[in-house]
This record gives sequence, C-alpha cells and structure tokens, in this order.
Amino acid sequence: MRITKPILIAIILLSFLPALAQNRSWEKIPAMPKLLSQREQVNVRESWLQKRSDTILLPMMKKHKVDMWIVVNEEFHSDPVTEFIVPPIPIVGRRDFFVFVDEGDKLGRYAITRYAEERVQKHFKTVPIGQGGLNAAFKKFVEDRDPKTIALNFKGNRGATSGLTYDAYQFLADALGDKYEKRFVAAQKLITDYLDTRLPEELEHYRTGVLATDIITRRAFSNEVITPGKTTVGDVRWWMMQQLNNLGVTTWFQPDLRVQRKQTNVNPAGSTFMPTASESMVIERGDVIHVDFGLIYMGLSTDWQKMGYVLNKGEKDAPAGLKAAMKNTNRLQDIIFSFARAGMTGPDVFEKTMAECKKEGINAMIYSHPLGAQGHGLGAPIDFRPRITGADEELIRPGSYMSIEMNTSTDVPEWGNQRVTIMAEDDAHMTESGYQWFRPRQTEFYLIK
Repeated sequence: MRITKPILIAIILLSFLPALAQNRSWEKIPAMPKLLSQREQVNVRESWLQKRSDTILLPMMKKHKVDMWIVVNEEFHSDPVTEFIVPPIPIVGRRDFFVFVDEGDKLGRYAITRYAEERVQKHFKTVPIGQGGLNAAFKKFVEDRDPKTIALNFKGNRGATSGLTYDAYQFLADALGDKYEKRFVAAQKLITDYLDTRLPEELEHYRTGVLATDIITRRAFSNEVITPGKTTVGDVRWWMMQQLNNLGVTTWFQPDLRVQRKQTNVNPAGSTFMPTASESMVIERGDVIHVDFGLIYMGLSTDWQKMGYVLNKGEKDAPAGLKAAMKNTNRLQDIIFSFARAGMTGPDVFEKTMAECKKEGINAMIYSHPLGAQGHGLGAPIDFRPRITGADEELIRPGSYMSIEMNTSTDVPEWGNQRVTIMAEDDAHMTESGYQWFRPRQTEFYLIK
C-alpha cells in the first residue's frame, strides 16, 4: 500500500495516543462561562435574601433564644454581615440600623435609616425617625417590643461576628439605657448558623464561580502565561488579578505562588507552611509551582490550590517520584471524604483522617475550612486548632461548602530524596452521602513546556 501524506500524519498522531491517555494535562481548558450581569446578580441574590428571611432566619433566632437582632452598619466601616442581610447594593448612610424581631409566627424586619432606598424597602419596613431624633425613635421602637434578648455583632472570635464598633455600641447603650443594655447578648452563634447555611438555589451559581476559578488557574499554569526562564512569579500573579478585573469580579485575597526547586531548601527551619515566592523570582525548567487563588462571584467566595510542573528539555511528563507525591495528596483527599459526614465536628474528621494517614505512612497536614459567604467562612473547620484553642466545635451542616485544603510531603528519588510538598485545595459541598467536588480534582500536574 502506498503511504500517502495524510496516512503518514494519522500514523504519527496515533503513536502519541498511549502517552496522551496517561497524561490528561493536554485536555482543552473549558471556555469561560457567561457570568450574570450586575443587575441580574442583584436580582438573583435578592431572591435568596427573601427566602432566607422567609424560611430560615426566624427558626434560627428561636433556636438561639434571640428576640431581637440589631445589625449596625456605618459609612466607610461596613459590618461583614451587612451584605448578607440586605440587598447587595452599596449601603452608605452615616449609621444604619437593620433590625430583626421575633414576632411569634413571623419575622419582623425593620430599617432605621436617614434615607429611603427602594430595594431596601422591598425587604424592610422603614421606621420613621420623627421630630425627636434618632435616639428617641430607636428607644421607642425597642420599648414597644420589649425584647428579653438583643443580639449584637460583638464579643465574637471572628471578624464576621464582631463587626460592631465601640461608637455604635455606645450609641445603642446610651439610646436604650441600662435596662436594655443588660439584655445585650453576642450574636456569634446566630451569625455562624446563618452564614454557614447554604440555599439549594446557590449551588449552581457557586459551581460557575468555581469553574471560573479553575479556568483562570489552568490558563495561568500554561504556556499562555509562563515562558520558562523568563516569566516571574509576579507576572503570573498580576495576570490572574487582571483576569478577575476583566470578568468584573473581585477576590478576597491576593494570589500566592510557591516554587519548589531541586537541591533548594524552600522551607526554612521551624516554619509550618512553605513561604510564598517573591514576585521577582523567575520560573525555571524543572520547577514545581503552586498557586493559591480564589474569587468572589454572587457574594460567594471560592478557594483553589493547584500544582504545576515546568518540563525540562526532553521531558514529556513529570518525574515518577513527583507523580507519586501527587497520588499521596489524592489519597489524603479520599480519606477525608471517607470519614466526613454532616453532623460530625471538624476535629473528629481531622483525627480520624490523621490516624489513617499514620497507618498508611502518609506525611499529611490538614487545615480545611468552611467557605461560601466568606473565603475563611464560619462553621466547622476540619482542623486540629479548635481543640487546642478551646473554641466551640461546630457540626458540619448539611449542604454547607468546605474548602478541602491540605498537603502531603514525600521524598522524591529523582530529586535526591528531597522532600516535596504537594498542596491541594478544592471546593466541595456536603451531601447525604458525604462531600462532593464542585469541579473534578487535580490528579496530575499542569505541565508547562
């Protein structure tokens, strides 16, 4: 048979299929999903707000014995809770009060502000200030309802549960007097319950945000962005930041990159976590690179860590020792998933997982945390720290989102048995049968040619 040019090309391509089947890093990066417009986002998020107000907040207030919850928002100093209890629009009054009242079989929602805002009025009944001024209006409002407990965003152990300023507290104490000041209680447990509870309607929108995070990360760890021996860590970081700007979304932390290099000690003695690389560091062939990255879309935060390998000349894949190290991290993820269920505490999952890792000889660290309303969200972290600090141990809530964040360290023969750390962070949600990923996890290095 005469071998024509098309047949020859086909034979050559077929010869590469076995290698391609073993290395999926060649797969096409998905197209960026179409994100909702700003107007569409606000409309959808307002529907979530309405459902939260109609179905979940009042039972939570009863559960935590809160008769009245007052959230104070100040110009240039927004309370971290504000954007999740009001329409997601700028709130810029000098000092605004959003009050939730247990009225028996229904939730009373009141806004005490010096201005009228159309979207706010869809969700709150406006309390007129009148001729007596704000102090008098506020005092009358509370006296008419005579709550036994008034929850405030103070005395919490996290920023999201301690947003009340000293001045705002003083205003409330002065306006309401000693009788009601004695009824002030911390809103921390109520806030945690509220912010760590996800609505089913949020799931697919959050999946879109995770997909966008994944796409930006995969593009950043490719030859689209990285040219070995030329591109710096700063080049990659700022490219990622620019993509967020282009999409019209933002982030809750700057992208961090770490670089591990053969015959280089990148982890100083005594440090727990590997330090980030300087922006001026040039990415070279043979480097193992890592990124920690996330974004905020629809008021929900993502968190994402991935690993790349910069091929040496002549290499078509990462060395076997590095691939084995990646498998250790994947095994750690599997172990967490095998134990974690709704209703467990994070430290319980942590201890069971670490015990299994010890049996299997995996050198592991786990520091997973809730996310959603915030990147480092409220809820039950899968971590050892709650039992050391004595903090309340939250139960993992059904439907809640978790950043499955961890690493394993493995001695790599091709690097002279130098220890290499493979860090992973993927977003998952708790179902009846355990955690499920929002996106397929990374099982192979992203390869940079």
